[in-house]
Amino acid sequence: MRTAILGGVFDPPHVGHVALAEGALRELGADRLLVLVAAAPGHKPTVLDPETRLELARLALAHLPNTEFRLDDHAYTVDFLRDEPPDDAVFVLGADEWAAFDSWKEPEAVRELVPLAVARRPGAPEPHGDVEVFDIDQRPISSSELRGRLGRGEPIDDLLPAPVAREIERRGLYGRTTGVH
Repeated sequence: MRTAILGGVFDPPHVGHVALAEGALRELGADRLLVLVAAAPGHKPTVLDPETRLELARLALAHLPNTEFRLDDHAYTVDFLRDEPPDDAVFVLGADEWAAFDSWKEPEAVRELVPLAVARRPGAPEPHGDVEVFDIDQRPISSSELRGRLGRGEPIDDLLPAPVAREIERRGLYGRTTGVH
């Protein structure tokens, strides 16, 4: 059984994350999706606490079959992979993360521990070497852009999965005090 591993901060999870997860299951022959929500990522600060981000990730991706959600207490991907070496897995990256992959902690060690699969994106550098490439429905959005829009009360249209948008609105997350558009 092949597992697609999708790690991230998910602050908040958005339609780009959904497209990446759906594409990985569809295009990579994965039977299972493991969603790792970084509890305390070593490369960037978070706005929401880990448990809330995990809950939002579940809401965003609950419709996908054979999906497991876990908080990852490791600060870096390589540390998780060393502690829990994956069996028949592929680590999934979006084109934006691939562009920054060389800045990750021990990127070559990550590549030795697990095969990588990168979602192709128009205008982004094509992955090379032993990296598997796959296509997704393109949804160019970033979590930081979404947080800014939410905090300013700007429309977010279809940039968040509906259950995530409702939960953000219900709990007033990211400073959201007006209706989600």
